[in-house]
Amino acid sequence: MVAYDGGDGSVAARVWWLLRWAGHEEVAVLDGGYAAWIAEARPVTADVATPEPGDVEVRPGGMPVTDADGAAALARTGVLLDARASARYRGETEPVDPRPGHVPGALNAPSAEHVDTTGRWLTAEALADRFRALGVTTDAPIGAYCGSGVTASSVVLALEVAGLTSKNTPATLYAGSWSNWSADPNRPAATGPEPG
Repeated sequence: MVAYDGGDGSVAARVWWLLRWAGHEEVAVLDGGYAAWIAEARPVTADVATPEPGDVEVRPGGMPVTDADGAAALARTGVLLDARASARYRGETEPVDPRPGHVPGALNAPSAEHVDTTGRWLTAEALADRFRALGVTTDAPIGAYCGSGVTASSVVLALEVAGLTSKNTPATLYAGSWSNWSADPNRPAATGPEPG
């Protein structure tokens, strides 16, 4: 299966992640999405497809997930990446959730920076350089979150494309993400830029 969207690939990456979580390994994301398909003059149709019923068997657990406690532990003992825009990460704005900020110890890796100006994904080498500059290595556990678990899926995919994780050792997704974390007033919220 190939997933695509009309944006920066984050929604398609969420489909990729969900299918992988459900036990389906033959999943890909169309580089550049619908815009790239059109730009290459590939065929399109306005006809609405009528798919045949399938026999998909969902086998949950194909991708690792964690809860708030696990995310906090990842931020302390490994690398926890926040996929939201930098202004949300720093706590300068929060259009959705009850509190601004980020999980203490998390590093900002905006999902919009996985693609170039044309909407195509950066090369594996460029993604690897980007993540290594954030302190990601293959020696420590890696996790990702965002506002609600959608754009963080693109971080999980980008880490795999970069060769810093693999199908056998994927990054962990904190699916509840900032919406879950910020809803608990007992959980601390860090604000401001990343340390260092």
